[in-house]
Amino acid sequence: MKQFEINARERGNFTKNAVKQLRKEGLVPCVLYGNQKENIHFSICEKDLKGLIYTPDSYIISLNVEGKNHLCILHDAQFHPVTDRVLHLDFLAIDPDKPVSIQVPVAISGNAEGVRQGGKLQILNRKLYVRAFLKDLPDSLEIDITNLELGKSIRAGDLKYDKIQILDPKSTIVCMVKMTRASTSASAAAEAEETAETAETTETTETPEEA
Repeated sequence: MKQFEINARERGNFTKNAVKQLRKEGLVPCVLYGNQKENIHFSICEKDLKGLIYTPDSYIISLNVEGKNHLCILHDAQFHPVTDRVLHLDFLAIDPDKPVSIQVPVAISGNAEGVRQGGKLQILNRKLYVRAFLKDLPDSLEIDITNLELGKSIRAGDLKYDKIQILDPKSTIVCMVKMTRASTSASAAAEAEETAETAETTETTETPEEA
């Protein structure tokens, strides 16, 4: 999985006024915890977060806090309810020698059979929660939908990847081909045509011989 590098500076004042001042300066208050280490409070320049926050991708983060490097993942983000500005970030420290749990985006490929029949593809979950060692984490989970038929779905339990454990419930629907009016009409027309052909064949077969 790709890494995202961030430079940060420690902070020791946690009062509301101090936090407000940070945000006025274009900084985002953050905390790093986990991996049996003491919490580290720091701030990051807001403009440096665009490539991390506003993207469908997932990253392993290389966090540099005043010269000290930490490997971590983004655990939680708080946004302003009106402006959508980042208010606070929580980072979770990870150990490269232990399995990591993280959300990974799905990458859909192929043209579904059900879509060719007039159905509509719906992607219900664009990321799945997985667990794997750092060296085995992919940038995305490839899903081939070529054989996905009309009215059918692909669930988390249908997916298998080497050295990767999917943590979402097996019943979680990733994508499906939904029936539409066009597909229903096409299906009805096909059935009517098939019925007509069958009736014509039967009639020809059962025609009495001439006297």
